Amino acid sequence: MDHVPGEASPDLAAPDLLPDVAPQLRALRRRRGLTLEAAAQRAGLSPAHLSRLETGNRQPSLPMLLALSRIYGTTVSELLGETPPGHDPVVRAGRSDPVEADGWVYRQAGGAGRALQCLRVHVPYATRADIVRVHPGEEWIHVLEGRVRLALGDAVHVLDPGDSAHFDSLVPHRIGAATRAGAELLFVHTLMQSPVAELCLGDGTPHRR
Repeated sequence: MDHVPGEASPDLAAPDLLPDVAPQLRALRRRRGLTLEAAAQRAGLSPAHLSRLETGNRQPSLPMLLALSRIYGTTVSELLGETPPGHDPVVRAGRSDPVEADGWVYRQAGGAGRALQCLRVHVPYATRADIVRVHPGEEWIHVLEGRVRLALGDAVHVLDPGDSAHFDSLVPHRIGAATRAGAELLFVHTLMQSPVAELCLGDGTPHRR
């Protein structure tokens, strides 16, 4: 069977890693009143691939989770079944395990169910194969350790520790570390729904570290 670009290869699937994702994806799609075909089109997926995600036969990458969370009006933490009761204003260190996808490692740094999604992210070294993303909303990044290369439209910026960037996510952008060991950053983005969630997808499989 031919591999479809942007979809996970069969040998990357690991249905037992994130058992809560499949039922959450199906329930949230139905709650939004979207057919499988409509949701797949907005996410840039084939209906067959989205169906495999909803049945647990495939696992989504982190960029894919971000795209689906925007479409369904929710957060990555809810997709992962991590939503705590109520809105606790304090996020304790070590509350959630780090999750890895496509070399990116992230921890939740904000509350679930909010319009802003806040993450602490380890970004791998930038390569030409890094995905260019375009989607509705705004993003803010703040470099904690290492150096970050931010391609924003036709411009390329190198950010040092303490530097920040705040930009419209509809501008094509690509983020990667400018240091071989990677970089640590705080990442905040707005949760916005759109009939076209044009977030480019990766093919990594998220797994807890």
